[in-house]
Amino acid sequence: MPRKFIVGGNWKCNGTLDSIKALAESFGPGGDLGDGVDVFCAPPTIYCAYAKSLVRPDFHIALQNCWIGKGGAFTGETSADMIKDMGLHYVILGHSERRHLPQIKESDETISAKCKYALEHGLTVIYCIGELLEERESGRTKEVNETQLSALAAKISPADWENIVIAYEPVWAIGTGKVATPAQAQEACKQIREWIAGNVSVDVAEATRIQYGGSVSSGNCEELAAMPDIDGFLVGGASLKPDFLKIVDSYKAAK
Repeated sequence: MPRKFIVGGNWKCNGTLDSIKALAESFGPGGDLGDGVDVFCAPPTIYCAYAKSLVRPDFHIALQNCWIGKGGAFTGETSADMIKDMGLHYVILGHSERRHLPQIKESDETISAKCKYALEHGLTVIYCIGELLEERESGRTKEVNETQLSALAAKISPADWENIVIAYEPVWAIGTGKVATPAQAQEACKQIREWIAGNVSVDVAEATRIQYGGSVSSGNCEELAAMPDIDGFLVGGASLKPDFLKIVDSYKAAK
């Protein structure tokens, strides 16, 4: 069965009441996506309910993070249970900013534990992996991605992969204007799929959707979408512009 394309917009720590309203209006009323693509937007947590009330109904709303377990005395955190209670279905975990910003520095262990709990509570997890510039330059892209995949696989069952989307985001390409060439992105995504085939199962590998993220734009999305192991995009800055619709529409170029 062909893998359904999936495009997500990570709004990061951006937005106001006015800008979110304007962006939602620019996306239009919806209803014209068809069955070829899933779409989600991930606003800052404080704006999620507001965004859900405004964004077209065929765009899902996602959280950018969640807590490692159930709620309780964890100031500032949001649990997977709460996300489900709000009628939301997606959460982004392991984003490079949460892995590498010195104020956060989440470990593979923490991220994979979050994934396990989120999956147990019915969420679809966008699991982000990717290498730093120095890791790519030293030929360690495959090693870094496989280490991060191994941490996840150690925590979840083969059946859980049905609700995992891998987002491959080379850290050096996020927000920099640099983008991996289609060949580089395809090579990394193919290696990810091969790792899943060898360490989980061939069937899981064939079914798992792999997004590319890193300075995706309306100008490069169609060429990237045509790569056989790229099943969508996790979009940063471009998701805050009306051009996001052009990126969503690139599913038509997918093989």
